[in-house]
Amino acid sequence: MKTPYGTECEYFYGDYLRGRNREECRLFAATGQAWNTSLCRSCPVPEIRRANACQFIRLKPRVTRSLFSGFQRQVQVTAFCEKSRDVVKEPHIGCGQCHPLPPIFEIK
Repeated sequence: MKTPYGTECEYFYGDYLRGRNREECRLFAATGQAWNTSLCRSCPVPEIRRANACQFIRLKPRVTRSLFSGFQRQVQVTAFCEKSRDVVKEPHIGCGQCHPLPPIFEIK
């Protein structure tokens, strides 16, 4: 479903049927953290899911405030791979063990 900022996100849910105006982020709801729609503006989760569609990656969001952005709330994401049982350093790419590159792309 599209977020209020126009990005397609599998975790965003909006119920607008018959005058309802209920919006939620199911990723934040699973962790029990507070969420509002302004966090969708700079959220990296849709970008990560477009770049890495691995079924074993689990994302965990965290809201932080950055000094350089004027103390605005931002979403930071940590990733964990259930198959390799390791923390993923770069969620856009993945752990490197679930989906190895074909031999044609390897440098010998």
